[in-house]
Amino acid sequence: MTEQTKKSQSSQSNQPKNLGFWQQVWGNLQVIGIALILAILIRTFIAEPRYIPSESMFPTLESGDRVVVEKISYHFHPPKQGDIVVFEPPPLLQMQGYDKSQAFIKRTIGESGHTVAVRDGILYLDDRPQQENYIAAPPNYNLPSVKVPPGELFVMGDNRNNSNDSHIWGFLPQENAIGHAVFRFWPIDRIGKI
Repeated sequence: MTEQTKKSQSSQSNQPKNLGFWQQVWGNLQVIGIALILAILIRTFIAEPRYIPSESMFPTLESGDRVVVEKISYHFHPPKQGDIVVFEPPPLLQMQGYDKSQAFIKRTIGESGHTVAVRDGILYLDDRPQQENYIAAPPNYNLPSVKVPPGELFVMGDNRNNSNDSHIWGFLPQENAIGHAVFRFWPIDRIGKI
């Protein structure tokens, strides 16, 4: 075998190896790109993780908990009574300096048409006292009866006496709802459905 033939065979054997390496890199980049696009689409339209920054939903959620917020159902129906809803601050809170991107989390108490009141530490919905085993303590304030207007919600934190909610700033426009908190994934010892 001549020197020229050996070089020719050597360069031919290196080409497929190099080509195979770059094909593999390109294939991996495509998989990473598809995964990133899917992650962005899922976070934007389907579900996203959220961090709980305060004690306003204690004892249901504690500061530092991490939850999954489902974002599809509210495209088909408004939040329902009892839903734990994540939402953009309503206009009144934005005028007080809260940024639109600073999401809040509260429990839906009243839907459009409901009447909400708080008297002597008891929440009344349509003049019926509510059993609320999930709250931290009975509210230490009174709220005169208010009727929830069409397209609005009345939301409250489960930590009634330490929550910046509808009893302070009024009704929440339904379109401000980002999604429904459905699952706690952190801390691990309290993982589960909310």
